[in-house]
Amino acid sequence: MNDLQRRAAALDSADPLAKHRELFALDDTETVYLDGNSLGALPRHVPERVADVITRQWGELRIRSWDESGWWTAPERIGDRIAPLVGAAAGQVVVGDSTSVNIFKAVVGAARLAPESRDEILVDASTFPTDGYIADSAARMTGRRVVPVAPADLPAALGARTAAVLVNHVDYRTGRRHDLAGLTAAAHQAGALAVWDLCHSAGALPVGLDEHGVDFAVGCTYKYLNGGPGSPAFLYVAERHQAAFDSPLPGWNSHTDPFGMTPGYAPADGAARGRVGTPDILSMLALEAALDVWEGVGVEDVREKSLALTDFFLECVETYVPEGRVASVTPTAHEERGSQVSLRCEDGTDASAVMRELIARGVVGDFRRPDVLRFGFTPLYVGFADAERAARVLGEVLAGA
Repeated sequence: MNDLQRRAAALDSADPLAKHRELFALDDTETVYLDGNSLGALPRHVPERVADVITRQWGELRIRSWDESGWWTAPERIGDRIAPLVGAAAGQVVVGDSTSVNIFKAVVGAARLAPESRDEILVDASTFPTDGYIADSAARMTGRRVVPVAPADLPAALGARTAAVLVNHVDYRTGRRHDLAGLTAAAHQAGALAVWDLCHSAGALPVGLDEHGVDFAVGCTYKYLNGGPGSPAFLYVAERHQAAFDSPLPGWNSHTDPFGMTPGYAPADGAARGRVGTPDILSMLALEAALDVWEGVGVEDVREKSLALTDFFLECVETYVPEGRVASVTPTAHEERGSQVSLRCEDGTDASAVMRELIARGVVGDFRRPDVLRFGFTPLYVGFADAERAARVLGEVLAGA
């Protein structure tokens, strides 16, 4: 063992979160999985729980499960389990639909709360493309226009015409963490509402939605929350906005009397106002089971390990990778970093070919065009030996490229 390998072993031995790795279906000998920021690993107990949902709740109880198995209350119940992970009190988070659908609800809802004179929606110019597409549609529906702005320039761009701002907490390409507290305060000072996309921060770092006065937030659950492919997203509506929240997608599930089947729509109270149609029970209850891995885990402890892991990985990259072959586009400052490291390939190296070779050698990350290698660190199951091995294999691949 070299010095970095010895240090990795010592760090793993002292890691209080290391025991959580055994809760996940991972191959400890063949694969280093650093793509949990795209799809989280499967918690081992989930298949058995889902089998019960299918065979007993659906197969035996059938329609009775809406009451007897708690299917009807699942969106709010699971929302309350996610709430502490994003710094929200109970009753403000509802689970259901996709991230895109919930972004639409949140942006339209925020715009409808603003006076008509506020005719601009500011959108993170580096946002995940879907957020921009949805914001454009929301602007057309509400008679506003979208103004793309770099997050660093948002405070200067805010003004009397701003209805709402839509920002990613962590940039999906670079792993840069934006200042949720500061930008939310700036939006409020300008009289605007703040909508945050938490897809790359929920379950990876403290968010503090209530503490920082966020108005609306949306996040997916299949990344750091390990809910499974296509698992439903969540929508946060601050309690102070719930009574006035005018969802652009009123459905029978969000009606105050859903089984009254009346022709007129009357919205439910509380987080249930964010529901639309019949929830996807199989995916939703798989997510509920997956959230068990968070029992006894503090998100602050996850953040501490995340920063230590990414620091160590960057050190290993500097040691193992030939000089001039990659450059980190992820900030070195802890307060500006999410839970991933993105490396740009230099000198015309084909990043897609590098990632394919890494995966062939058992190091699974992902590639973002045109030249970025992306490595996600999920502290509940990624260890320091994983970080060392990934950097070492990357060095071997680039030395031979």
